[in-house]
Amino acid sequence: MATMVTVAGMLALAACARLSGRRDLPAVLTNPTAESRAELVRAVSGALHGAPITIADDALTRDSTLIIERAPPRDASGVPLSGREVGKPEHFRLVRNGSHCVLVHERTGKRRTLKAATCSPFP
Repeated sequence: MATMVTVAGMLALAACARLSGRRDLPAVLTNPTAESRAELVRAVSGALHGAPITIADDALTRDSTLIIERAPPRDASGVPLSGREVGKPEHFRLVRNGSHCVLVHERTGKRRTLKAATCSPFP
């Protein structure tokens, strides 16, 4: 039993050492496509519990950060309700980890790998 625990511990340390060799580098999208933009919208919407979002076609192509502001509340006819919006915007950042493009939700730390996207490190 002690041998199994020792082996399991050594395997865990080896896995940690391998993963720690990869680090996140700020990144921007390269050659965005309709498919990669749709994937980005799904990832951000999913991080926000399915909230509908709109992003620009050039989102994350010039900067590694994406800020999503809450839509102001409106009445039934579409007129903005008076009052101050107290909700904070949501921040996301795109990183390259190894060969993967990963979207990180800053508030939660949750990570989503973007499989259809290509990205390159951003200075």
